[in-house]
Amino acid sequence: MKYTYKKKQAQGFSLIEVLVVVVIMGMLIGLIGPNVLGQVDRARVTTAKSDIASLSQALDMYKLDNHFYPTTDQGLEALVSRPQSSPEPRNWNPEGYIKGNKLPLDPWDGEYVYMSPGEDNRPYELLSLGADARSGGEGYAADISSSDR
Repeated sequence: MKYTYKKKQAQGFSLIEVLVVVVIMGMLIGLIGPNVLGQVDRARVTTAKSDIASLSQALDMYKLDNHFYPTTDQGLEALVSRPQSSPEPRNWNPEGYIKGNKLPLDPWDGEYVYMSPGEDNRPYELLSLGADARSGGEGYAADISSSDR
């Protein structure tokens, strides 16, 4: 007796099945998407606060070595390369004060703003301008400052 095998034809998905999957995926994205996007904004604010804390520690180390904070004109660049303008630091750390000798950008790809002296008799103020990259703002566009700590 001879056995014969039937070849199965390759079957794909019907148009209805594909449409049902697309509709289900659209509904899931519509429900979950806003929650995920909110997490991204919160994570950026947390990152900016962490960067400001790290930069503040580096500024404090600079002051311990040199007995003063960098001027506004010297800026945060004084943490990665020795300032040549007055007042020149006498005990500047040749390795710099920031790991990797590169200043971080804020989470919105802007530069952190440094002012010395700061407001309210603070020795300095360090801030990120937030999502809108402009002074002031509300919500995720609000400034994040070292004075908020």
